[in-house]
Amino acid sequence: MANDVKVKRIPITLDKERNLVLDLNAFCELEEKFGSTKAAFAALDSGSMKAIRSFLWAGLIHEDEELTEKQVGSMIDMDNIQVIAKKIQDAVSNATPDTKN
Repeated sequence: MANDVKVKRIPITLDKERNLVLDLNAFCELEEKFGSTKAAFAALDSGSMKAIRSFLWAGLIHEDEELTEKQVGSMIDMDNIQVIAKKIQDAVSNATPDTKN
C-alpha cells in the first residue's frame, strides 16, 4: 500500500524563521487536545482562535518540544493571524492524502 501522506515544511516567520510541519505526531497532539481529529478540524474551520493557536503549536513542536501553546500564542497578533491561518491551511493540505484517486 502506497503512503500518500507527504510531510512538507511550510516556512513561517514568527518570532524567528520557523517551519510548520503537520506530521503524525502533530495530528496525535491535536487529537489528544480536541478529542478527535474531526473535532480539531471542525474547530479550525469555525475560525476558533484557540484552534489556530493549537494547530500552529502542533506544527511547530517538531523543532522545539518545550514550546508551549502560550508561547505560540504570543507569536500571533491581529497583523499576522490571516497569514498564519493560510500557512496552517497549506500545511493541512500538504499533510492530507490526495483523495482524487
